Amino acid sequence: ADFGLSRRLERGGRAFTICGTIQYMAPEVLSGGPYNPAADWWSLGILLFALATGKFPVSPEPDHCSMLRRVRNVPYEMPKNFSPPFALLLTELLCKTPVRRLRTLERFKRQTFFHGTPFDSHLLQKTPMVLILELKNRPDRPAKARRGLTLEPFPNFDCDFLVYTLMLKGSYCQIDTYTFI
Repeated sequence: ADFGLSRRLERGGRAFTICGTIQYMAPEVLSGGPYNPAADWWSLGILLFALATGKFPVSPEPDHCSMLRRVRNVPYEMPKNFSPPFALLLTELLCKTPVRRLRTLERFKRQTFFHGTPFDSHLLQKTPMVLILELKNRPDRPAKARRGLTLEPFPNFDCDFLVYTLMLKGSYCQIDTYTFI
């Protein structure tokens, strides 16, 4: 996701902007019509499908109009190796009708696929940030990042031998003091 292009919609707000990777766009975005945050839930479904299978549920097309026709008209098939709860989650995320699509965090968390999964806001939101800030403020961080690295990238490499060999073969050019192969 390119969060530089994102914006927060007010409750009930709609957008008309078409930007992003077309394979992830919901049908309502591809059509150029108004869309709401339900389009983001579609994109999440595409992302989950792609992560689970290594491919998109609908093959890509070169432009928005062709992609819209394919998304609207070509039924996608759930792989048989998906568990029924995961297939149901994807089916609800990839519903072509935005008002029927799974589109709230509460409904998402209640999916059968997530039964037994804790959605602890402290664990999900605060702990990683604290860890990142602790790492950022450690004075030894730059030294540890450079551990094992030297300023000389190839200490045992004979540059003169390479240049001499290329000069004999006539396959080099020299600009100022640098030799380019």
